[in-house]
Amino acid sequence: MPKVILLRVDAPPKPAVGQACNGCGVCCTSEPCPVGAILSRRLHGACAVLEFSEDAGRYHCGLITDPVRWLPRALHGVAPWVSKVARRFIAAGRGCDSSVEVQNA
Repeated sequence: MPKVILLRVDAPPKPAVGQACNGCGVCCTSEPCPVGAILSRRLHGACAVLEFSEDAGRYHCGLITDPVRWLPRALHGVAPWVSKVARRFIAAGRGCDSSVEVQNA
């Protein structure tokens, strides 16, 4: 059954699997990663931590770009470490690993 996800029209198109990530947002909008599921408090649907950068014209993981915004106050001191771990956990910069097939409506 097809699934509908909503993305900004100015987001870049989804790259092919294995190509460099371009911030299209398809992966995180279709379902959150395990860290995103914890922070979003959901297992299905778009990750609440996903943010769109007007300046860059792409989506970013908020846990990487602004971890203090998403972490409880008690964890603000470890925000730089969390950002590094999140970047490694989602394999940022490693290439697209989303097998979601995109059809524009």
